[in-house]
Amino acid sequence: MDHDHSYKALFSHAEMVADLLRGFVREDWVNELDFSTLEKVSGSYISDDLREREDDIIWRIRWGKDWLYIYLLLEFQSTVDWFMAVRIMTYIGLLYQDLIRSESIHKGEQLPPVLPVVLYNGDNRWQAPVDIADLITPIPGGLERYRPQLHYLLLDEGSYHDHELASLRNLTAALFRLENSRTPEDVQQVLQALIAWLQSPQQSGLRRTFTVWLKRVFLPGRMPKVRFDEIQDLQEVHSMLAERVKEWTKDWKQQGIEEGLQKGLQKGLQQGLQQGEAEFLLHQLERRFGPIDETIRIRVRAADSQTLLTWGEQILTAQTIEEVFKT
Repeated sequence: MDHDHSYKALFSHAEMVADLLRGFVREDWVNELDFSTLEKVSGSYISDDLREREDDIIWRIRWGKDWLYIYLLLEFQSTVDWFMAVRIMTYIGLLYQDLIRSESIHKGEQLPPVLPVVLYNGDNRWQAPVDIADLITPIPGGLERYRPQLHYLLLDEGSYHDHELASLRNLTAALFRLENSRTPEDVQQVLQALIAWLQSPQQSGLRRTFTVWLKRVFLPGRMPKVRFDEIQDLQEVHSMLAERVKEWTKDWKQQGIEEGLQKGLQKGLQQGLQQGEAEFLLHQLERRFGPIDETIRIRVRAADSQTLLTWGEQILTAQTIEEVFKT
């Protein structure tokens, strides 16, 4: 069970979605939602195109007399998708098509509002535009009115500080705190809160889902040498962690050192390759156009690998050095 499937299991519980809305959508209209009506959209509403998005979850909730749809997209790729806004627009369009096809919406009726949420827990912070309008070249003089606008809500787990999450009595915030934890003591603190919050029999399903995520995904990622097969409950996780806190702290520190060395090595290799690519491109520019000034040298050496590749392809057809750097 990887992160994608385990998160899908967690956010298949209404309590998680409700706390996501209450804790992380800080807008007045959230207060008007009827959380007792929160329900997962059945598969009959979802087309084959959307079923391929296995890691996305669609909920709906009453907002007055109308339904509000929540499209929750789970994103666990290591690199940020610059064109995420385009994907979001496509998925929402498919959702609207399915609502029309299933006759949930009839001619003359308005389409329901959709809140698109991108839940991201990659190592790098999210830098991509959250509105598709920012991906499209603006053209003044009237054409700009046809430029689509669609904004998605980004929840970048790693961008939250523990002090702001700890102040929330919130299941989604607890999940983010666990993901961002740095020591076994941090995990113990969050587990104590989860055990207290998930005591009722009605919450046994969510309690079990948290336990499965902890023992199959989260803890093996932090302590790969330890087996957790016998753990069956959050309280057992907490007790086991308390018994072996010194040993686990040592494992976590060692893992952190190994990860730091690995990342440093990878970064060094990448920088070395990138530097070699830059020097090769500068050599090709000099052969094609003669001596080049320092400004171009600085620009080339600061470029990433993809940009260097693009310029390297354009040098083959460029008539002037300026044409090489055209975007």
